[in-house]
Amino acid sequence: MAQENTKILNAPKGSSKKPHRVGRGQGSGWGCTAGRGDKGAQSRAGYSRRAGFEGGQMPLHRRIPKSGFNNSAFRKSVNIINVGELDSIGSEISRETLLKLGYLSSNRDYIKLLSMGEVKNAITITVDMASKKAIEKIEKSGGKVIINERKKYIREKKDIKS
Repeated sequence: MAQENTKILNAPKGSSKKPHRVGRGQGSGWGCTAGRGDKGAQSRAGYSRRAGFEGGQMPLHRRIPKSGFNNSAFRKSVNIINVGELDSIGSEISRETLLKLGYLSSNRDYIKLLSMGEVKNAITITVDMASKKAIEKIEKSGGKVIINERKKYIREKKDIKS
């Protein structure tokens, strides 16, 4: 019944317009250059202005002074694992086990153990970081947390003799 009514109903007068068609002959007033002007890149087909372009003026992103250094390419990300997820994994959990199961995105990432959830079984887990509460919960259940020492790169000093 509702479909039949839509055929009868009309949109109010002036609510819908036909799209303005450009480049359809001189008589329309929008022929020839089709509103793009005579010359220049903007009048050509395929032109696209690059991001931040300000018409030859020095763009904002180049006017503002730059400073600092970003070392994000060498940053190691930290993957968080909650204590409650460990029961389903097994009794002995290593980095390789977590990598196989998809808890780690890469072998280089750090593993941090947090205390959300409960532990029922005795678990031995090797991680890079752990919260105090997470360690307490695992030790209460008869398990053990082994924390890897994070290696810090220290530049060797070389004696330069001339």
